[in-house]
Amino acid sequence: MITRPTYDVIVLGAGAAGMMAARVASQRGRRVLLIDHNSEPGRKILISGGGRCNFTNLGAVPERFISANPHFAKSALGRYSPQDFIALVDAHGIAWHEKTLGQLFCDGSAKQIVAMLVDECAGVEFAFGGAIRDVGHADGVFSVTHGTRTDSAPALVIATGGPAIPKLGATGFAYDLARKFGLKVVEPRPALVPLTLGGAEALFSALSGVATEVVARAGKAAFREAALFTHRGLSGPAILQASSYWRHGEPVAIDFVPDAAPDWLTAAKRARPRSSLKAALAEALPTRLAEALADRLGLAGELGSQTDRALADAARRLKDWRFEPNGTEGFAKAEVTVGGISTDGLSSQSMMARKVPGLYAIGEAVDVTGWLGGYNFQWAWASGAAAGAAV
Repeated sequence: MITRPTYDVIVLGAGAAGMMAARVASQRGRRVLLIDHNSEPGRKILISGGGRCNFTNLGAVPERFISANPHFAKSALGRYSPQDFIALVDAHGIAWHEKTLGQLFCDGSAKQIVAMLVDECAGVEFAFGGAIRDVGHADGVFSVTHGTRTDSAPALVIATGGPAIPKLGATGFAYDLARKFGLKVVEPRPALVPLTLGGAEALFSALSGVATEVVARAGKAAFREAALFTHRGLSGPAILQASSYWRHGEPVAIDFVPDAAPDWLTAAKRARPRSSLKAALAEALPTRLAEALADRLGLAGELGSQTDRALADAARRLKDWRFEPNGTEGFAKAEVTVGGISTDGLSSQSMMARKVPGLYAIGEAVDVTGWLGGYNFQWAWASGAAAGAAV
């Protein structure tokens, strides 16, 4: 005897992507069950943006997302834009502001975004606080055993995210489930994460707490924002951005003086020959950092005593200072994950697995990762909306 499915759609994961998918599907008349092992929805939303939720970015174009297939995100992002989410926020009377670089934040609290999504999911049944113990598939129907019950539906949406921030309950469950259904997984690694330094570079730990605006480069990507020295290595927005593109064994290049002309040190020598390199650097950088860099460059004495060639070499190094990170601070400190369920097996239109009709994957679970600053939320909204419209 074939058991009639209890729902039209089961969504696993009540984060940003999962709630958006549940919302859209429910408002299309689907019977939706939203399951999460946490006791409340949107835990990652609540801590985002310092508690004010950086809910989207006005510059959320596909080129600012990382994936083995750089074209995959175009469809979903094109059909659900930052303006679409802003309209939803405005409809709920949530005040917001633009901070920098297109980043939009709530004036009040991230709790407002979670409350908005829960309100939008008025027709959705929630099941929180029970671990998912088994997921099966037979005769076109998915069954999910969670807590003390088993439910079924012809459509299953994987929205359980990646392993970043395990203290919030994040795991690699999405990857295990994907593999169970024959989907490939691009090796996940921490992204938007501080980098650690060792060896001789560990001496920079003495600068812990010092921050300055730089251009940080990793691979072919470059970001101009603040960098922060920590007791373990490097952090700050510029470093977090670069970390998503960094690979073990590769350097990270830092331009400590992004506005300086190539000949700025020789010009300083002409203008102030009795000044020291430390003093010249301190005009552009925090004093402690200026001292540390000057010591590393090894040009003691007055600028007037240095050759133009030595100063030109120092200027070049300051614009391309190479650090050799020995690792990252891992998923515990990462904001998101690079890698995940391969887009090769998914439809960019619907987010459905091509070989498993009715199975969908969205949000951070998928191999699409945005820049720092609201991009990953926009991918959650867009991919969730795409799946919600298709189930």
